[in-house]
Amino acid sequence: MKNIYNTYKKYKINMDINFEYYKIFYFVGKYGNITKAAAALGSNQPNVTRVMKLLETQLNCRLFVREARGVSLTEEGRLLYAHAEIAYRNLMNAQEEICRQDSPDFLKGGTIEIGATETALHLFLLNMLRGFKMEYPGLRIKIHNHTTPETIRRLIGGELDFAVVTTPFETPKTVSCLTVLDFEEILAGGMMYQELGKRALAPEEIKNYPLVGLGRGTATYELYKNFFVAHKTDMELDMEVATSDLLLPLLENNFGIGFVPKKLALPLIEQRKLVQIPVNGNIPKRSVQVVSDRGRGKSLAANVFYRAVSKGR
Repeated sequence: MKNIYNTYKKYKINMDINFEYYKIFYFVGKYGNITKAAAALGSNQPNVTRVMKLLETQLNCRLFVREARGVSLTEEGRLLYAHAEIAYRNLMNAQEEICRQDSPDFLKGGTIEIGATETALHLFLLNMLRGFKMEYPGLRIKIHNHTTPETIRRLIGGELDFAVVTTPFETPKTVSCLTVLDFEEILAGGMMYQELGKRALAPEEIKNYPLVGLGRGTATYELYKNFFVAHKTDMELDMEVATSDLLLPLLENNFGIGFVPKKLALPLIEQRKLVQIPVNGNIPKRSVQVVSDRGRGKSLAANVFYRAVSKGR
């Protein structure tokens, strides 16, 4: 019983930590320097140092390591900072929106955090944002570029308002997915492979040529790996890239052949820089989807964006 009481007592103390401590911690972590953090907070170095020592005592762990030019986060510090950064940003965004609600320009200055893959950005998001920014020029938009799995992870972690990604991907039941664009991909190569454009290649023949594609850990890699397995053959990439914007330049320069969105490849095909290679088999259909977390409330700016996406799909 005594151990249970001590555990409860420790937990209760931790829950009673002054939230101002977390704000100060966030600034120290952001600047990596106590003096700079104190200046940004309008405080002083001794006070910030005192608060950080109190926070470490109440959390019963070390958050910073002193270095010659400042401080660095410990493993526990990095974990806390990841959450403190999201919480601070969300609170500041909410505060700004509440203060602007009585103004006719209440949307001016709102911020939307969007995570997008390269393919989703070029096929859908750029065009959509062009009209959206014309209608709401005061809204700030931050775009973060990652792979689909990493973008979904950041969305679920609360770092993003929306993820704009291409299928396939896996998500928990707490998110909602809105299809905004269907697209098809083609097999293409540089002009060195123009003879391949005269007949359809069977999937098992494709492996006879250098294949360029997105690497392991991406949704696209898994999609085409399964495509080849379904045709009783294997996929081996001769050249792996981290993002899809690298695919077309590599194909154009004859590093191999690869699957790319038809819409993005067509201008290069018309300029005779790429050739479409027919495939004897159904290349998987794909779509661009806007993913949001149902379990988390959206800001006014994010709601406006989502309505615009829903209306224009």
